[in-house]
Amino acid sequence: MGVLVNSLTKVGPGLQVPGIHSYLPHLTGHPEHLRPAAAIARGNQGVSIVIGVPTIKRAKASYLSQTLNSLITSLNEEEAKDCLIVVFIAEPWDKAFTDEVTKQIQSEFMDALSSGLLEVIVPPAGFYPDLNNLKETFGDPKERVKWRTKQNLDYAFLMLYARPKAMYYVQMEDDVVAKPGYLNIMKTFALQQKEEWIMLEFSALGFIGKMFKSSDIPTIVEFFLMFHADKPIDWLLDHYLWVKVCNPEQDVNGSGPPDLFWIVPKHCQRMIQSVRRRFKPSLFQHIGVESSLKGKVQKLKDRDFGKAGLYRAHVNPAVQLASSLKTYQKYALSKAYIGETFFWASNPSKGDIIDFKYDPPIHIEMYLFRSGNLDHPGDVFHNTTIEVLTPSTISESVKQSIISRAGLSRVEIENASEGFIPIGRFNDNGLAQGEVPEEIALVDTLRIHVHQQSDAWVILSEIMIQEGKR
Repeated sequence: MGVLVNSLTKVGPGLQVPGIHSYLPHLTGHPEHLRPAAAIARGNQGVSIVIGVPTIKRAKASYLSQTLNSLITSLNEEEAKDCLIVVFIAEPWDKAFTDEVTKQIQSEFMDALSSGLLEVIVPPAGFYPDLNNLKETFGDPKERVKWRTKQNLDYAFLMLYARPKAMYYVQMEDDVVAKPGYLNIMKTFALQQKEEWIMLEFSALGFIGKMFKSSDIPTIVEFFLMFHADKPIDWLLDHYLWVKVCNPEQDVNGSGPPDLFWIVPKHCQRMIQSVRRRFKPSLFQHIGVESSLKGKVQKLKDRDFGKAGLYRAHVNPAVQLASSLKTYQKYALSKAYIGETFFWASNPSKGDIIDFKYDPPIHIEMYLFRSGNLDHPGDVFHNTTIEVLTPSTISESVKQSIISRAGLSRVEIENASEGFIPIGRFNDNGLAQGEVPEEIALVDTLRIHVHQQSDAWVILSEIMIQEGKR
């Protein structure tokens, strides 16, 4: 039998990978329809977070200026350098409107435009297919189907445009207000996630304050484009999460497949919650009444917005933790250190300690420990000092100088842990904060040391260790 050699002939082009032209074939041969038709942008990139704000023409009211003012003024100078806000004017067929909105933004937010904090883009009309011949589904009238389909495409264009500019993308709406400091809170919460996640939520409502990793955006957008004419965005997002993490062969009892694919069993709900994580309290509130869908009134309010947090998160250096205090339920010290919750323990006794050990030792510039919270304001540290153990030898005269500047009582000084140098204490409000003296180059262990029995329990609602460089 002969050997088959060079008998294969070329029968056509190689395999083609599906892409945006597969779902929007009218874009083939029109690369100009994949770029903004108009833009005011300095081209800033490399920031931590880019915020997308789509806006369209409303019949009676506009909330865009209020939204942008809140987002911008809620940033401090450092945060403004690590953020980009992209306004997406989704009315490519209405040049008069896009010009009007652009001029208004230039008039009110020129500083933000000049610094590169704010960009304004308008999509090309050619990006959108014919929206007048869509299949009516789910009993929705033609106008609603057209509105929700265009909205899906708006999100797709905006997300793809913003993706290369930052590590994280946050979807916003044009009728919200923000809490001061929202950017650092979002960034901190994202960096503290140890397990894989798909979406972080900073509001309970709609598509407000939803964070995605920029690296995930292409896959998410492709899913949206695949079904852009079939379902609204919130349903598509639910489906995407289901497809990513749920096992269809397990039902509520784990014994077999459900009769219907979209009956979400308990195990699936848990899996979705593991990759769709909610931050509380909400950082954004919905203020709009008139919906972007003509004639629809929407009075939704986020009940969590405005509630003071029971704890505050910080990005702290890697640590080994130890404590003689008895932890209450799930409120572990390790979770408090990374900002997932607060640390809660039963009555402290004389001699109880909390140790923060750093291996290798680090240079600490500042520390802050806040005890108690709004729900339990009395659960604070009393008669409690902050001590440090350093790996290097410090002369007795320098040590005495450090102690004298700490303003401690004779008893607190005498009861300091062996080998440790006391540098501060909790005040009457349950707060300990200060700088580590510059004579202490490196810290091996930072210790909270209790000197007296307490009748109350104790909460650590904030832990901040600011590492410096030497």
